[in-house]
Amino acid sequence: MQRPVLHSKIHMATVTAAKPDYVGSITIDADLLRATGMRVNDRVLVANCRNGARFETYIFLGEPASGAIELNGAAAHLVEPGDRVIVMHFAMMDDDEYRAHHPRVAIIGEDNRIVDTIRYDPSELPPPA
Repeated sequence: MQRPVLHSKIHMATVTAAKPDYVGSITIDADLLRATGMRVNDRVLVANCRNGARFETYIFLGEPASGAIELNGAAAHLVEPGDRVIVMHFAMMDDDEYRAHHPRVAIIGEDNRIVDTIRYDPSELPPPA
């Protein structure tokens, strides 16, 4: 059986633009994609830390070193420039893949630059008592 599990995450990036008249997506700086293993056209879940909105969209490629985190189309109505967001990418994995996977997380600071990267360890539930 496969289940959706966290593949990677961009943690606390700042929205740089909201373009409701643009074709829908989230444009992300190529350096952030490279650091997390996310790809153009991957489906992502975005959480707005200011208002609690959570929505799905897909990735467009942003210029490297641009710091771009731009919400386009309908999703642009759920954010404002300056909002902090968490971008989560999920992948379908079976139990063996899950045990071997360590999601990559980019911790974001000023100007949407990576200040740290971490990996989450998979964990198993303890056996029933």
